[in-house]
Amino acid sequence: MASTATCTVTCSDTQPTEFILPDFFSNHRYPMRLNPHCDPVSRASEQWLCSEAHLVEPKATKYTTALRPGYFASSCYPDADAFHLKVCADILGWSFKMDDWLEIERSPDVNDAWGLRDCCMSAFRDPLNFQTERYSGKMCKSFFSRFKETAGPGSTARFIHTTDLWFISAAKEVENRVKGHINDVASYIELRRDVSGCKPMFVLIEFVCQIDLLDEVVSHPVIMALEEAANDFVSWSNDIFSYNMEQSRHSTNNLVAVLMVKQGLDLQSAIDYCGRLCNISLQRFEENRAILPSWGEEVDKNVAMYVQGLQSWITGSLQWSFESARYFGKDAHIVKQNRIVKLLPKRPL
Repeated sequence: MASTATCTVTCSDTQPTEFILPDFFSNHRYPMRLNPHCDPVSRASEQWLCSEAHLVEPKATKYTTALRPGYFASSCYPDADAFHLKVCADILGWSFKMDDWLEIERSPDVNDAWGLRDCCMSAFRDPLNFQTERYSGKMCKSFFSRFKETAGPGSTARFIHTTDLWFISAAKEVENRVKGHINDVASYIELRRDVSGCKPMFVLIEFVCQIDLLDEVVSHPVIMALEEAANDFVSWSNDIFSYNMEQSRHSTNNLVAVLMVKQGLDLQSAIDYCGRLCNISLQRFEENRAILPSWGEEVDKNVAMYVQGLQSWITGSLQWSFESARYFGKDAHIVKQNRIVKLLPKRPL
C-alpha cells in the first residue's frame, strides 16, 4: 500500500510542498456500498443538525454539503433501515460538531472540554429528565432518546461507556495542546483508539442490526482484536487524510506528525509508514475473522452481522473521505485519482 514516490521539494530549501497518498483502492478487497435511504435521510439529518446546532451560513453548508454526515452514515451502515440510519447520521453530525468545537472553534481550554463531557454524559444517562440550555446536550437528548427506542441494554451501556472514553481522550488531547506535549508513538496509538470515536460508532452496528451481543461475545479476545484492527485502519488512514489540514493549524495530534517528531522520519516516509500500518490492520482483521469461535447458531448469526458491520466501517470511512470535502476540499476526486496532496500554508500562530 505504501507509495514509493518521493516528496516534491522546493528549489530553495528542503521543506516539502506535497506528498503522495498510499494506494488505498487498487487492491481494496471489500466492496463499496451505499444505503438506498441515503438521499432522504441525508436531507432530514441536515435539517436536524442545522436546527439543533443553530447553524447559519457559512457553517450550515460546511456541516451539510461539505461534511455530508448522512453520506458517511450511509457508507458505514449500508443495510440500515431509514429510522436507524437517521439516528446514526444525526450522531455523526453531532460528533463532527463536537470534534470541531474541541479542536477548531475555541481556544484550548481543558475545563471547557470536561464541561462538555459532563453535559453530554448527563444527557445520555437520563435523556428524558436532564435539562440543559447547551445545544450539545440537547442534541444528545434528541438522538439518544431515539436510540433507546430499539437498542438493547448491553449496547446502550456500551454506547454510553465508549462515548465517555471518547470525551476523556478528547480532553486529554486538549490538555496536550495546552501544554505543547507530544506523545510518544505507543502512547499516541493508545490514545488514538479512543479519540477516533470508532468505539461508539461500532456499537451502532448492533443498533442498526437490532441485535444485542452477549457480554461473553464482546469481551472475547478475537472480537476485541477485530474491533481494534478496524479501529486502527480507520484511525491511521484518517491521520493520513487529515494531516494536511492539521499541519496547517500547527496540530501534532496526528500519527504522521508524531512519527516525524519522535522517530525523525521525513514527511513522505511517515505517510508511507502509516500506509503500511493500514495494510497490517487489514491483515489482522482477516486473520482474526478466520479464527472466530462459535457460540451457537443464533449467536453466530449476530456475530457475523457485527463483523460485516466492522468491514463496512473500514470501507465506508474510506469512501466518505473522498466523497466529502472534509480533507481535500473540492479536489477530493482528483486527489483520489492522482494521490497528490499539496500542502496548505501554515496559519499564523
